[in-house]
Amino acid sequence: MIAIVDYGAGNLRSVAKALAKLGYMAQVTSEPEVVAEAEAIILPGVGAAADAMESLGKRGLVNTLKEAVAQEKPFFGVCLGLQLLFEASEEGGWHPCLGLLPGTVRRLPPALKVPHMGWNRVRQVGDHPLWKGIPNSSYFYFVHSYYVAPQDESGVIGETDYGLTFASVMSRGNLVGTQFHPEKSGDLGLWVYDNFCRMAGLVPVAAGLGGRTG
Repeated sequence: MIAIVDYGAGNLRSVAKALAKLGYMAQVTSEPEVVAEAEAIILPGVGAAADAMESLGKRGLVNTLKEAVAQEKPFFGVCLGLQLLFEASEEGGWHPCLGLLPGTVRRLPPALKVPHMGWNRVRQVGDHPLWKGIPNSSYFYFVHSYYVAPQDESGVIGETDYGLTFASVMSRGNLVGTQFHPEKSGDLGLWVYDNFCRMAGLVPVAAGLGGRTG
């Protein structure tokens, strides 16, 4: 079972529907015990970093998420869920985040239209199982005003250009994260989720994405 972490924000139902369409069993939950026992975790995100961290703390989920990543449980951070994995965000001041990846979260330059909203290309960096079957420089759907600035560039597996080049996909061990929203990115977005589930060793419990093999 995949735990979709509910901390009071995020495209929870959209993520759940995407996984259901692929045939995977998922549960939206705010219970630390359920998250801890899940085979894989998805941390979705819409909103502000400070509010999200406060909500995670009130629900007792901060240590649960840290322990899951330390144990290399398959973990997927989406949009704000990716940003929360870093040390701190400058959104609305300076706010500590989960500190699971070295680096910070910065605002897109003022000369750019924010939020960055709509379809944009993701250039694949290296060969990673998250990209299996997905053409390089495919389009995915973004909605964000901040971006991650990792200290360790070796974890960058996808980049996007929007007035600057920023890391739009990260990976370390069993952890992956995308700045774009796979659940809003059509069939290729579903393939990203499917690849994550396959990486996690999960097996669909129902008929998955029709026509895909291998």
